[in-house]
Amino acid sequence: MKVLIVDDDPLVCQSLQLLLGKEHDLEVIHIAVNGQEAMELCQNEQPDVILMDIQMPVVNGIESTKRIKEQWPSIQIMMLTTFRDEKNIRLALKAGAAGYLLKSASIENMAQQIRALKAGSTILLDADVLKTITEPEKAALEGLTERETDIVELIAQGFSNKEIAEQLFLSVGTVRNMLSVILDKLEFRDRTQLAIYYWQRKQE
Repeated sequence: MKVLIVDDDPLVCQSLQLLLGKEHDLEVIHIAVNGQEAMELCQNEQPDVILMDIQMPVVNGIESTKRIKEQWPSIQIMMLTTFRDEKNIRLALKAGAAGYLLKSASIENMAQQIRALKAGSTILLDADVLKTITEPEKAALEGLTERETDIVELIAQGFSNKEIAEQLFLSVGTVRNMLSVILDKLEFRDRTQLAIYYWQRKQE
């Protein structure tokens, strides 16, 4: 699996390249120091997954993510940053990022998330980040029942239908059917749009 690291801190890049390079199924193909370099490398190298810093010179990570997803939608992007704030999470997801990890996360966790992204999972957020943006009281989203809201919240946290079924003590078929009803109610195309909607509502 081809991984591109984009960060203007050379120590971060060198560390990630060394440690991720020890994973048998991951290959760090290049390092870019800003979003402009990342876009140029995408043109020539077509990485599977990008670990993208947010604040960089020339072109920042949010803008670079948006442009890359417009041109190469199959490339999965994980925001890798020291920032925990809600604004950056919201902007990253709106730009097309499929996940958000803190730089303090373990290499094992990063490798696991990279594999999950390549397998098609979306909206994978660091557990510590989730704690900072999930409100204690969970009101039902507009037009949805409490159980439907439970499903939306778990989707936003990156859980599969099978995992949601296990947590809510439902069958996979029931979860699948309820998800179809939710998407129809909110007029969304897929679970990624649903997850972005959930995090945006958390900002209101």
